[in-house]
Amino acid sequence: MTQTLTPDSLTPNGLTKLAYQTFQQSKQVFGFAHKMLSTQFLNALSPTKRNEPNPLNPEMLQAIQSRIDDLLTADWQDAEDGVYPKSALFENRWDDFFRYYPELWVDLPKIWDRATNKRHQDFSAGINTDGYPAYYVQNFHHQTDGYFSDASANMYDLQVEVLFNGTAAPMRRRILAPLKQHLSQMPLFPDISPQPLKVLDIACGTGNSLTLINQAMPEVSLYGVDLSPAYLRKANENLSNIKSNIPAQLIQANGEALPFVDEFFEATTSTFLFHELPAEARQNVINEAARVTKPGGVFVICDSVQKVDTPEFAPLMENFPAMFHEPYYRNYIDDDLVARLKAAGFTEVETYNYFMSKYWVAKKPAA
Repeated sequence: MTQTLTPDSLTPNGLTKLAYQTFQQSKQVFGFAHKMLSTQFLNALSPTKRNEPNPLNPEMLQAIQSRIDDLLTADWQDAEDGVYPKSALFENRWDDFFRYYPELWVDLPKIWDRATNKRHQDFSAGINTDGYPAYYVQNFHHQTDGYFSDASANMYDLQVEVLFNGTAAPMRRRILAPLKQHLSQMPLFPDISPQPLKVLDIACGTGNSLTLINQAMPEVSLYGVDLSPAYLRKANENLSNIKSNIPAQLIQANGEALPFVDEFFEATTSTFLFHELPAEARQNVINEAARVTKPGGVFVICDSVQKVDTPEFAPLMENFPAMFHEPYYRNYIDDDLVARLKAAGFTEVETYNYFMSKYWVAKKPAA
């Protein structure tokens, strides 16, 4: 999304677009700079150097930048089209950034040591992992305490921002246009059921997707489930000031066994969950999403790209589980989620890609 000064860019809308481009480019520069400096810092501290198995060549870097530009163009266009307000493009949790960014640097040697010594189930004293699925008891991304501590929850969003060079929110926002379009077509029966439309986010984490859904559709009633009490506490904090008369309802639960009655939600969503699940759990979560979604409803998924979509990015996909602890990723990138969605009863499954993310829009047949 290249900045070009033209007479149109001097209009109020043009200046807003220019500000958005500058904001996103600054986040990209920051992400690249952080990764370069942190790698140099850790290599200086440790005699054991960790290098990407498939170093990125100039052609790959150019392709990555082109994909980022396409993503940001789509992000701006959706704001132009009124899918969400343009103010949403500039929101950033600066208080969290200034408070927790120094902790990222303090935490780096622990992550490096854990990655170097392949300690993938390493947790701080006092953390209780009893009762959780075995696949969940992991230091995903080598992060300290996995998903089990408040410290992890506080740093998670910053870690994701750095990983994706500031494009995490634009990638998540790609679920909003199909979600909003579908919900706008759902039949309403105010005389029978005056309640607002209900959307469930499965594995809601720190509440990012729920926040974005609220920005696009403040009239929707939000629900979120996650296995981590710590991440739910952070989500509750992040959602405390949403623009809605209805508080978000957050529940600790496994996506494989959702605590809701059948056909309760007009829509279900999930963002960056399935690549961290083994195959059987993926199908179980999809089955549960189908169960709790109303006939005529929709399930919208955002997750990592797969080999079938972007074979040119295969080196990047190989680097990801090699550099970060992602034990189920290699199976995921070859998995057929369209077949899984149809096996669960969804129909008319559409897919599309932006940058390093892939999306599935699956409709449940009307009764």
